[in-house]
Amino acid sequence: MHIHHLNRRAFLAASAASFAGPAFSAGDIAGGKTVSLVVSYPAGGGADAMARLIAPKLSDALGQPVIVENKPGGSGTIAAGQVARAVPDGATLLLDASSFAVNPALFQKLPYDSDKSFTAIAVLAQFPNVLVCTPGFEAKSVADVLKQARAKPGAIAYASSGNGSAQHLAGALFEQISKVQLTHVPYRGGGPALNDVMGGQVPLFFANVASSLGMIQAGRLRPLAVTAKTRCRALPDVPTMAEAGVPGHEVLEWNPVLAPAGVTPAVRDKLAAAFTKVMSDPEVLGRVRALGGDVFSGNPAQFLKSERTLWAGVIKERGITRD
Repeated sequence: MHIHHLNRRAFLAASAASFAGPAFSAGDIAGGKTVSLVVSYPAGGGADAMARLIAPKLSDALGQPVIVENKPGGSGTIAAGQVARAVPDGATLLLDASSFAVNPALFQKLPYDSDKSFTAIAVLAQFPNVLVCTPGFEAKSVADVLKQARAKPGAIAYASSGNGSAQHLAGALFEQISKVQLTHVPYRGGGPALNDVMGGQVPLFFANVASSLGMIQAGRLRPLAVTAKTRCRALPDVPTMAEAGVPGHEVLEWNPVLAPAGVTPAVRDKLAAAFTKVMSDPEVLGRVRALGGDVFSGNPAQFLKSERTLWAGVIKERGITRD
């Protein structure tokens, strides 16, 4: 998966320029109104945890109140629809997950236009996935998995939290690049899927590093490869997919922040600068890196477009549906 990066020095210089002089005045964003971070997933999940980590910092950067509002349902489409219809004054922002880039190809109809209903403000952090297996699984490496899969197509299964989920798509991309056939076993949620992988009912799972790290460290899951260009700080001994023999399998989970279309360039730039400041805060940066992720540096709009293009291709080629 290719990520388009801006010149980092220019990006940081632009952000720094936004902070020169007085801090954000109350009138800059929606006349000082409370800013709502509308989170597309339930309390307790990864997107919610990110929102609650950054909300106090964002309030400090903007000089006005920031609240977190959970609007789960429809793989993020309910929250996105609400924000798309909001007044474009910067007071209502969507904090979503990487499903935002998948949904246009997965749903026949959405309550918004992914290209026209939003202004991209930021991509906060990126977390790699890690291919994990049942501790007793006979394959000791990705090369072993590929060898077995080629010898007996469809004999190896991988679990996911449901059709069209991040884990399903990671598995589909793995099959597409490696030209192997696995058997997809969808569950109703990531928890039941992980439990069955740890219990040995299904051998493989493309897990989020942040949510699976504790189970890996406890020996309840065995990591085979991380789905990033570089090794993960939290799992330094685990090879990347490219090192393991599957080049191009780069699957990251990330949190975009979007405003309704129609916000002024001035509001967009001030919000973007505020999020840049928040994500460089030592506490936020330390938390992200402890969970195996890193802060995004690049052009959010270009990145979202490249992700939509990638997953639309995978979904079409593999015939993936939500049913």
